Amino acid sequence: MSISSLSNTRNFLARLCAPLKVRWQVWLHRRLPRARAIVLKQKRLFIFASPAGWLFLVALLIMLLTAINYQNNMSYGLTFWLAMMANVAVLHTNANLLGLKFSAVHATSVFPGQQAEFVIRVTAAPTRRHNAIKLVWPGADVAIDIPAGESVDVSLFQAVGARGWFQPPRLLVQSTWPVGLLRCWTYVDLDFQALVYPKPLPVTAQPPEDAEGGVVGFSDTQGHDDLMGFRDYRFGDSLRFVDWRSYAKGQDLQTRLHSRPVQQDHWLDWAHFNGVDTELRLSRLCFLALQYDARGDDYGLRLPGLEIAMASGDRHREAVLRALATYGIAEHSQAGEIAARADGPHSRSYSPDSRHALLGENRGERR
Repeated sequence: MSISSLSNTRNFLARLCAPLKVRWQVWLHRRLPRARAIVLKQKRLFIFASPAGWLFLVALLIMLLTAINYQNNMSYGLTFWLAMMANVAVLHTNANLLGLKFSAVHATSVFPGQQAEFVIRVTAAPTRRHNAIKLVWPGADVAIDIPAGESVDVSLFQAVGARGWFQPPRLLVQSTWPVGLLRCWTYVDLDFQALVYPKPLPVTAQPPEDAEGGVVGFSDTQGHDDLMGFRDYRFGDSLRFVDWRSYAKGQDLQTRLHSRPVQQDHWLDWAHFNGVDTELRLSRLCFLALQYDARGDDYGLRLPGLEIAMASGDRHREAVLRALATYGIAEHSQAGEIAARADGPHSRSYSPDSRHALLGENRGERR
């Protein structure tokens, strides 16, 4: 059979199965609806023989036929005893998943192409220990044991694509405990999303405000700036900039002053990048936002229908990046909202080191 005929056969089968896949997804959505917290009840669980279970059933059938052929009571007894044990295993395998609770904790905000972290809290039933629970996502799987009444936080990672809200796929939860003859499984569709920022792209020319030279000012921050002079020490000055050499000679305590260009009125304005498409504008504005944030400058954002006043700091950066990520995209429902800066011990923020790494990669590409 030629390669072209194989390809045609594959395409025909794909077209034939497409309606079935759609119906399967509709049925799953109706049978297992999406929610922020899901408790595994009886109607959510499915159970069937595992590959080892099918071999076991075949062996039982052969043993039964042998017992019938030779009329051997010991063979009858062993066959029916093993069948009874398999029947009891159905109850234990089903009970191993029954009562588990899955809750969405938080999802991290990332850039396109990165791995978003989704933290899921799995809580055991109050009176039952759950063993060998396997959580499966595309490209990731975790096996956990949960003592009765306790919780386990599981971090699963998923690669993201374009900017906006990323909805992770359904989580497959399965177990073959205790004897491996049966497989009990279900799908958990948690209602939480990760925010994907625009991909930062280098700007070949600075916006009009930044093309003008900065105003020279004084700063006592550490850096490679030129020494401009000294002034009397003031309470609260960094000890790293105290002139200890002159103080050792008996002079008054003084603080070194350094000069640096001070950029003011950094506006990330939608109108600065006329003539390019929406995604490219957002990517360039995102690059400038990260650049100004890394320098500690104040900056604001102007988008059609939205203006964020000038400020600096982590919260301001997150607000600007969020506005760029959701521009032109409807906000997801309140029931499904998981902020990347969620409160609690599991909250994570976008690290400065990651921002600097992104800026460095972009500058390298630009060179």
